[in-house]
Amino acid sequence: MYGLLMVEPLYYTIPAVVALVVIFGYNGAPLWLWTILVLGILAGFAAPVPLIIGVAVLLLLFVAVPLRRVIVTANLMKMLKEMGILPSISKTERIAIDAGTVWVDKELFSGKPDFKRMMSEAYPELTDDERAFIDGPVNEICSLTNDWEAFCTHDLPEEVWEKLKAYKFFGMIIPKSYGGLEFSALANSTVVTKLASRSMPLAVNVMVPNSLGPAELLIHYGTEKQKDYYLPRLADGREIPCFALTEPTAGSDAGAISASGLVFKDDDGELKIRMNWQKRYISLAAVST
Repeated sequence: MYGLLMVEPLYYTIPAVVALVVIFGYNGAPLWLWTILVLGILAGFAAPVPLIIGVAVLLLLFVAVPLRRVIVTANLMKMLKEMGILPSISKTERIAIDAGTVWVDKELFSGKPDFKRMMSEAYPELTDDERAFIDGPVNEICSLTNDWEAFCTHDLPEEVWEKLKAYKFFGMIIPKSYGGLEFSALANSTVVTKLASRSMPLAVNVMVPNSLGPAELLIHYGTEKQKDYYLPRLADGREIPCFALTEPTAGSDAGAISASGLVFKDDDGELKIRMNWQKRYISLAAVST
């Protein structure tokens, strides 16, 4: 086998080798098969024996998992810890990592998705109430909105604002028990998509209160007193929320914000928070309550 690939012309052997590499890569060949292929190619092209031995030893470290764990992984992890390169995982990050499932995302990122499984996944459907909302209030709001006028005036017409509140567009994720619509994620997405086809400012004004904002946080972490007071008011538009995340040096990376809050007691002994921050690009900030 040694030097076998040198017998035939290179314009035959090189394309054949490239084809094998592509086939192995496309099918996700295991590492032990790659090892055989690499060593076979080196031997076939009559590579120096010391080189073949060196490559074989190196590949063996990765093929033999227990050996790799002891010789490579353990020492590498120890070195990274001593150098302080490995970041620590906060409690919040750990909760996010452990939450939910990978669904079909695993298939998409595997490099070899199981299309049969993906196609067999049940696709959610809108309920009758959600469909009626899209066919009724959503279409009405779209007909009342002129995107060019919204751009020129930097605002939506007062009639549109009142309709958004009356139809509880700001309470799509709020439970019905608190006066909201309690729509599914699919309905939320469909409503915002339809509004965006008419006017992006209109869509954003509806999207922000129904994404990561006060209502979502109150539902999961608020006290019963906070929920009873704020959620009904957010649902019917008596309160307009905003989410003050973006700063001059931080955007979607919430961990990079420099804002701080100081808890103190005022003159009558009531606990309050003094906020210290510099914010910008806060959607709905101009109309929030």
